[in-house]
Amino acid sequence: MGRGAAAGAVLGALVVLGAAPAAGAELSGVFQHMVKYECHFINGTEKVRFVLRKLYNREQYVMFDSDVGHFVGETPYGEKVAWSMNSNPEMLGYYQDQADTLCPQNYEVSAPFLTERRVPPSVSISLLPSSSQGGSARGLLCSVMDFYPAHIQVRWFEGQQELSGQVVATDVVPNGDWSHQLLVLLERPPRRGLSYTCQVEHVSLEQPLRRHWGEES
Repeated sequence: MGRGAAAGAVLGALVVLGAAPAAGAELSGVFQHMVKYECHFINGTEKVRFVLRKLYNREQYVMFDSDVGHFVGETPYGEKVAWSMNSNPEMLGYYQDQADTLCPQNYEVSAPFLTERRVPPSVSISLLPSSSQGGSARGLLCSVMDFYPAHIQVRWFEGQQELSGQVVATDVVPNGDWSHQLLVLLERPPRRGLSYTCQVEHVSLEQPLRRHWGEES
């Protein structure tokens, strides 16, 4: 597994709302305190980095990084918290040990799903109509859906010639269910008598997946 923060990240969030307001009274405020744990892996568990972040109302105020070995405050309050935590050798040792305990344990549980899981994309081509009524088609849209992991390469061809100058793509978008999607537009009207190919390369595929658009389409 690469350096990527395939962070077997464990997230804990605490939302403090306070007592329920009396009938007719308005809520005085909403306060969010979040503690985030991250495990970063290089070459499996050969090199493991543990990171702890504490945030209040979305602002990070203190963090611990096992590569650094102590807490670092990022706000005036966070500096006080860091000083307090760093003054406790037992506490520092506990968090430093997470790189050797918590993280490897989560890697063993999560790795088969996160690093070995392969879901091939479904690919289709559609004609993108002109924005003006009665105008010629704007181009061809290649929809690449429901794949995992996120890294993917999509290329457009006219006949055997690869096209790149008129190709526009969205970012790879997570679907929220451990799959992703990508739209790649060939921004030129298809010409009669020519065939067009959307070629997709992905780790789940033994060979590139090709979808064609032409007179037969």
